[in-house]
Amino acid sequence: MKFRLFLNPLDHSGVSHVPSQEFTDAIALLKADHRTVEDLFAKFEKAGEGDKQAIAEEICNDLKIHSMIEEEIFYPALRGKIDDDLLDEAYVEHDGAKVLINDIMQGGEGDDFYDAKVTVLSEEIEHHVKEEEEPGEGMFAQARKAEVDLVALRDQLMARKEELMAMLESDGLPPAQLTAVHI
Repeated sequence: MKFRLFLNPLDHSGVSHVPSQEFTDAIALLKADHRTVEDLFAKFEKAGEGDKQAIAEEICNDLKIHSMIEEEIFYPALRGKIDDDLLDEAYVEHDGAKVLINDIMQGGEGDDFYDAKVTVLSEEIEHHVKEEEEPGEGMFAQARKAEVDLVALRDQLMARKEELMAMLESDGLPPAQLTAVHI
């Protein structure tokens, strides 16, 4: 059985722009999130003045949801079953991204360093995704080899993601909360 979800069902204008997707397991869902954010970063780079803030906010909200479902569900399910150092690094990488996410969300397109912050966030996410998706030794490869029910995890991730997306649409998401880094 495959689970369906509309990724990013509404852009900032309220118009549906992403078709329904099917995910065979948790890794397929997380990889789809990665591709969505990569596309948004590319869109940000090509955007003109006046369009960047809405795209940056969409990136930040997608990343907040993605990091929350990974940290609340996916990473804990892998603890003790894959390289714990890799998991620890993932939490720290998320926190580094969250610092930028919160700063970007508080700022605006005309602020000093705004584009630079989004660019550095893109680079941090690119590094993080590479570590998760690395063939053979990456987190996802290790998860496939471990005794983890990736289909059940998919269902849990999807349910939580739907809750967070509803929260985003109704009241918005709170600032990203740091897990491993103490500022």
